[in-house]
Formats: sequence, C-alpha cells, structure tokens
Amino acid sequence: MNIEEFREYCLQFSDVEECFPFDEKTLVFKVKGKMFALTNLYDPDFKIILKCEAEYSLELRENYSEIQPGYHMNKKYWNTVFMNGNLTDDFIKNLIKLSYTEVLKKITKKRRTKF
Repeated sequence: MNIEEFREYCLQFSDVEECFPFDEKTLVFKVKGKMFALTNLYDPDFKIILKCEAEYSLELRENYSEIQPGYHMNKKYWNTVFMNGNLTDDFIKNLIKLSYTEVLKKITKKRRTKF
C-alpha cells in the first residue's frame, strides 16, 4: 500500500474528512471530527498511525515487529504501522477499518450518555 492507496481507502468510509491540523506535512483523517488515522507526507519511510483497542494494541505490538507504539499525542493506544515490512495490504486495511470503527464507536457512546 502506498500513500495514495491509504488516502483513498480512508476516504471511502462514511463521514470522513482529511485535513492538515498540525502542519502542512501531517495528513489526518477524521470521522465526525475525531482522528482515526494520520501520516507524515514527507517521511521517506511511509508509516501510518492508527488508534486501537487496548488489548488488541498490545497483541499487535507483541506479534508484529512492523507495529510499534504510536507517538501521536502521547496516547497509549495509538500504534505506528511501518509500511516497509511484511504486512499485507488486506491486513493494513483491516487495521485502518478497526481504527475508524473504534473512534466511531466511542463518539456514538459519548453521544448516548449525554441524553
């Protein structure tokens, strides 16, 4: 998967927008205003940063050397997925979809508790 394929895949989900909220090199994908994926456009080693459930996040890091703790916002359950490893496009797409679903689920849950 390259950066354009990553971008196209993220944008195919409902209610997703892309933006540059930090600087002109950090491309961020948000669902209903909350981040679920981001990347540095100018990093020579293409990698993406994704949100993940706590237990699954730890399992991924233990089983795949291409997945390391995410550096973004010092959040505990963000993972950096290095794209130059042995991960298949389908596996990476699944991780992106899980990140999207996780953030959407949290948004929906917060809205339910407000009423």
